[in-house]
Amino acid sequence: MAIKQDPKVKSFETRLFINGKFVDSSDGGKFDLVSPTTNEKFAEVSEATEDDANAAVAAAKAAFPAWSALSPSARGVYFKKLAALILESHNDLAELEALSMGRPVSGYFESYAAADSLNHYAESGYQALGTSSLNTPGFVNMTMRQPYGVVGAIIPWNVPVLFCINKTAPALIAGNTVVLKSSEKAPLTSAKIATLVEKAGFPPGVFNIISGHGHISGNVLSHHMDIRVISFTGSGRTGRLIQQAAAKSNLKNVILELGGKSPAIIFPDANLEKAVQETKHSIQWNSGQVCMANSRIYVHESIAPKFIELFQKGFADIKSGDPLLPETNHGPQADAIQYKQIQSYIEEGKKTGKMVLGSEPPQHQSGFFVQPTVFLDTPEDAKVMKEEIFGPVVNINTFKDEDEVVAKANDTEFGLYAAVYTKDLSRALRMAKKLESGNVGVNCTSPTGAPDMPFGGYKASGVGREGWTVSLDNYLEVKTVIIRVDEE
Repeated sequence: MAIKQDPKVKSFETRLFINGKFVDSSDGGKFDLVSPTTNEKFAEVSEATEDDANAAVAAAKAAFPAWSALSPSARGVYFKKLAALILESHNDLAELEALSMGRPVSGYFESYAAADSLNHYAESGYQALGTSSLNTPGFVNMTMRQPYGVVGAIIPWNVPVLFCINKTAPALIAGNTVVLKSSEKAPLTSAKIATLVEKAGFPPGVFNIISGHGHISGNVLSHHMDIRVISFTGSGRTGRLIQQAAAKSNLKNVILELGGKSPAIIFPDANLEKAVQETKHSIQWNSGQVCMANSRIYVHESIAPKFIELFQKGFADIKSGDPLLPETNHGPQADAIQYKQIQSYIEEGKKTGKMVLGSEPPQHQSGFFVQPTVFLDTPEDAKVMKEEIFGPVVNINTFKDEDEVVAKANDTEFGLYAAVYTKDLSRALRMAKKLESGNVGVNCTSPTGAPDMPFGGYKASGVGREGWTVSLDNYLEVKTVIIRVDEE
């Protein structure tokens, strides 16, 4: 039976939000949104042109002097209003995400996390402090930390509300103004946030939100001479293009959070049931469309048969289908491109490893569904072991000792998240020290994180760190002021 979606949200915003107003694209252009659940078109969204992107930057630049002159507490008032509005809109945001990229409403949490971030940053602006020094005789010297000006934020489609707030909130509380570009795969929640920004009363031009494809509006933001900082989360390919654009234009500060091929390592003394449940959840959550999903699992050979048996049984509770239904916990891939790419990796994996579960899609007549897929005994140099698949596909291999598994885990250009399961604290800390990863979970795995800890990657997984205690620094320049003091 084909899936028939019946969303409660019957109408939603699809226009650009520039200088405090909702506008159609300057040339009237739109792009189609196709439901990943039904494979049917359900909306048309305004495609920002180069002129629209330039207009958004110009509006942000014009709004910057007045916004940066406000006290942090005055800026924070708008944050608290927006946080409350996001919480009120939880159901709408969950349904819009289900419609555009297939995220099941049953597990939607981003509205709560976004509101927490807004409420945190509403109180954190006074942390933008400089330093002083009397170490040079005859001088009193100090530093000032000041906003850059206009910040560009380009977010991905997998958890867009969370990325929207976690990038814009620290930039705004620091006194910058912002232009955010949503992903063409999932623009609806960002447009909904724009309606809430308007309702919260943000001054025109402070917070601009545009939709469209990266090669048009994203390219403008990356090259724009009036944007001084750009923060991006997404693919390594796009991240490299943004970094090149920054170098070719004004050497804007660039923060990149890119892909991963995250290993999880299971030692014989681990809590096996817990390790199975959490690693299974990591690769299945959001249909595997998570940059830090543990797509490589290394299990000690002495416990591998039991682990694999439990791991396979763990997928028995998967209920794929319409993401708008409360019983669904496994939605489709975001679009046809993602679906075809994942299927091609699965076919590639069959050539090199042993597939023990998955591959065949569930019995849906439409939509881009991929069942969780497990490969065993895959060679370490195989394509499915080296490249990010961004789907519910996991490789389980075995190891004999610490040195062997560290070498295997680190044999990748990625380094975003790694996990270690063991009751031996010394071993856990040895592993945490040796693993080339920006984040290491001990007796836990992704998506487990901590908002007050820095998040980012080693190697090709990114540049810079984000998080409640560090993001403010990304959006503040440091100025040294040298003051000669007359001693007479």
